[in-house]
Amino acid sequence: MGTVDDTEPDAGASGGPRGRAGDGGPPGWTFLTNHAHVLVALARDPETRLRDVALLVGITERSVQSIVADLEAAGYLRRVRVGRRNRYHVNPAGRLRHPAESDHAVGELLALFTHDHVDS
Repeated sequence: MGTVDDTEPDAGASGGPRGRAGDGGPPGWTFLTNHAHVLVALARDPETRLRDVALLVGITERSVQSIVADLEAAGYLRRVRVGRRNRYHVNPAGRLRHPAESDHAVGELLALFTHDHVDS
């Protein structure tokens, strides 16, 4: 069996070092996409502002708005106006999009990252 040499930093796309979890630097990659991060954030707090989601995820508010539009268009998310704010409803029955996971529902993924049951 081979061993992992952990002494050299990983090279990023630009050839420079990538941060590692816990070292204070930005990660070179993550297991979840920004779409998943946004969906999890809205499932955890359906009344959160998109600017707060952007800060949490580490992307621009404009990117969050685009992702929310994608999620709405695909039927994973529904936005309801409540006074001057929006409330987001996640469709837990929506199927994961990649063929390797398409036999699983979004609700299964969200259950890993949320403590409460996800409403539809």
